[in-house]
Amino acid sequence: MRRTFPGVFLIISIVLMVNPINMKSQTFTVTADKAVNGTYTLYPALPADGKYPAGTVVTVTSKPDAGFVLDAGYFSVPGIWGQMYTEFMTSPFKVTIDRDKHIGVSFIEKSEVDHVNVTQDVVYAKPGVKTLRYDVYSPKGAKNLPCIIIIHGGGWISNTEDIMRGLARELTRGGRFVVFSIDYRWAKDADGDKKWNTMADIMGDVFGAIAHIMEHAAEYGGDPKRIGLTGDSAGGHLSAACSLMANKIGNGGFGITPGVFEFMPSYMPKNKTIEQVRNEIMASVMAAAPSYGVFGGNLLNHYSDNPAADDTWKNAVAPISNIPDAKERSVPQYLTRGTTDPLIKDPDVKTFVDTLVKAGQRVEYVQVGGASHAFFDWKPDERVKSTFRQYGIYYAAEMKAFFESVLYK
Repeated sequence: MRRTFPGVFLIISIVLMVNPINMKSQTFTVTADKAVNGTYTLYPALPADGKYPAGTVVTVTSKPDAGFVLDAGYFSVPGIWGQMYTEFMTSPFKVTIDRDKHIGVSFIEKSEVDHVNVTQDVVYAKPGVKTLRYDVYSPKGAKNLPCIIIIHGGGWISNTEDIMRGLARELTRGGRFVVFSIDYRWAKDADGDKKWNTMADIMGDVFGAIAHIMEHAAEYGGDPKRIGLTGDSAGGHLSAACSLMANKIGNGGFGITPGVFEFMPSYMPKNKTIEQVRNEIMASVMAAAPSYGVFGGNLLNHYSDNPAADDTWKNAVAPISNIPDAKERSVPQYLTRGTTDPLIKDPDVKTFVDTLVKAGQRVEYVQVGGASHAFFDWKPDERVKSTFRQYGIYYAAEMKAFFESVLYK
């Protein structure tokens, strides 16, 4: 028996598995969120008392209404940014009950994705506990199109590439770009790694993803020699840093030798030297559009536990401290920030703009009136979706125009 939840609000109590002996006597509470524009079922069926044994694997199967498709299934738990979502892009999906959780399914209109083919979870590296992946959004009929790579935010310690799918769908409208949305290691031990992941490791992941994407771009209709980077918040830092600092790709280590700060890609193509990869990425990454990013200052951290780490280590990952002269390498930047953003301050962005200008770099800075932080995010949360529709769609089109001006020049 399965129970269907078309538009209802259910409370399910579920068991926490602390040890096998007491497993059946302990419970957790799970909320089945309201479904809109479709239904979903849970199996095994929800008992009348709303309680499952701990460790129960619940299979969630979704069914969209006519004219709609699955956006994502999910479970969510309280976390650093409120409800934190783990999402599943196919149906059915399975959720193991091991703590209080929300379970639900999000649907979108079919017209939102009719123009694009989506390839999920392409693996590019596994340098630690977490397998690193990216998703590909390729316009139907794509052939030799420039590529845009999206780097998600989340304070360098949370979220995945899934949170950027709304932006990816918008950037592929009109059939002018193939979009790749990437994941990376979380800082310190947030992934469960025994050895801390540093900012240098994270930037190495971004460079590794770029190298892997360049190697495979043509399979999705992309041109590996025309690439733009974008990202929001922490991803804003990473898109700015990796666009401006590709000359720092190397195998000399980060801080091991005094004054040497290089980034080793977590993926290296076979039969290519580090010098070849560095030169190819420098030539191919032609622009960046960092959104409400961190470019230096107190919000930036090298995340190293090395006792020798000091401010020179932080400066070595700060975009503002590593801007090339435009005569040597031109990397246009398109910056956005919401006027009510409580994290990223206008004077800090303006300082970055001024520093880019002094280096001769082309830069545009657009303030989004009334917007707060993270307006390019997309989650199965109506408030987040509404914010994206209010600000994200319009400014995604503006961002796309910027990339067209560079990558189609």
